[in-house]
Amino acid sequence: LAELLRYHSTAAEDEATSLADYVTRMPEKQKDIYYITGENKKSVQHSPFIEACRARGFEVLYMVEPIDEYCVQQLKEYEGHKLVCVTKEGLEFDEDEEDKARKEEEKAEFESLCKTMKEMLGDRVEKVIVSDRIVDSPCVLVTGQYGWSANMERIMKAQALRDNTMSTYMVSKKTMEINPRHPIVRDLKSKAVTDKSDKTVKDLVHLLFETALITSGFSLDEPTNYASRIYRMIQLGLEI
Repeated sequence: LAELLRYHSTAAEDEATSLADYVTRMPEKQKDIYYITGENKKSVQHSPFIEACRARGFEVLYMVEPIDEYCVQQLKEYEGHKLVCVTKEGLEFDEDEEDKARKEEEKAEFESLCKTMKEMLGDRVEKVIVSDRIVDSPCVLVTGQYGWSANMERIMKAQALRDNTMSTYMVSKKTMEINPRHPIVRDLKSKAVTDKSDKTVKDLVHLLFETALITSGFSLDEPTNYASRIYRMIQLGLEI
């Protein structure tokens, strides 16, 4: 049945493509088939999760039907190429020695910020790490390899007769990945070094997390708190 599947993608925005056609378009250095799941085509087209794949010239399939979530649980690979979800942990690209060295430098440079952010967010995230999957966005929230994706979580929450016991262990712990080259993250690091107990720093960390929840496809648990932080930032910007 895999031969019959058709999806829109970053390389086939207007006309759905097959997995076979996808494979023929893969660059030589690309080993896996990348895909993203979401509510609709518009929401995944501009997702921060596909930034690194786009930058490397790797095509990403848009899986926007609820049945796709169940389908990829069974279809693990196609013609020897693993199907990899770009919203989950374990997304890795081939890197040369220069890239590996840069990555290690960034990891060391932002280690204290990651620790500070984790302390501030508490159990809202499992960990905070430096990312190489985002290019233009400051941060994203990634789910575990074997738990539900943000889209699957949304689908399950909409089920009238859902099994809440299953939800407790299938809802993934979220990993916050930050972009070390983004000006917001770099400035936040400087502010956290100066005074990590500053209320503005705490507000910014929670604001980044909650904004990442939205852009990563999750729903806000406390939208009023989010709104309050936005209003405080607006007041700060207007110097009120």
